[in-house]
Amino acid sequence: MPYTLVEILLEDGSSPYADWFNALDPLAAAKITVAKLRMEQGNLSSVKWFSGIGEFKIDWGPGYRIYLAQDGLTIIMLLGGGTKKHQQKDIDRAIQLWESYKRRKGK
Repeated sequence: MPYTLVEILLEDGSSPYADWFNALDPLAAAKITVAKLRMEQGNLSSVKWFSGIGEFKIDWGPGYRIYLAQDGLTIIMLLGGGTKKHQQKDIDRAIQLWESYKRRKGK
């Protein structure tokens, strides 16, 4: 089943995912773009789900991760990204962003 991927936006309209992605070097950005395309095609086999969010692991370089959550049947919210080195901090931030989104949405 294909998915629509959207970036979660903060109240000020900024995107934590875009901030992270835009700071990547071109090769890393290409790897992340391929991962996003796989998710859009419905391939979530590299996603580990926990605490209401998912972590898409990319076994390349410093071990990139994309953090996401599902809102509805076909919408995947991109929460941000990071590397294995800062994994726990990135997970905590993604959970915080998801909880904040759900509060704002009224879930």
